[in-house]
Amino acid sequence: MDAVVHFEMPYDEAKRVAAFYASAFGWDSKALGAEMGDYVLAMTTATDARGPTKPGAINGGFFKKKPDWPAQYPSVVIAVDDVAASSEKVRRAGGDVLGEPMEIPGVGRYVSFTDPEGNR
Repeated sequence: MDAVVHFEMPYDEAKRVAAFYASAFGWDSKALGAEMGDYVLAMTTATDARGPTKPGAINGGFFKKKPDWPAQYPSVVIAVDDVAASSEKVRRAGGDVLGEPMEIPGVGRYVSFTDPEGNR
């Protein structure tokens, strides 16, 4: 079974989104800068080198909205062993893969998809 390991949400203003989640929920954040697409990590739970230390807890992040990207909605990230094979499973199950897999430095390959209900 492939697990949910991360969440993502879009933003217009990085400082504003980080300040909101810090104030409302006590989350810490870390802006990764232009070389990482202005991504902002969101730490919602304690972590160590292997990830969250509390079973079932996940961390996430915020990505800058872009006019040419499809389906910029809150989403979850599912860890899989093989992105290409899982992309094919998504298609066979009735979903749509959005674009081509991209490499995230230090993390691995990533691609978005929508399910038959339109969820990203």
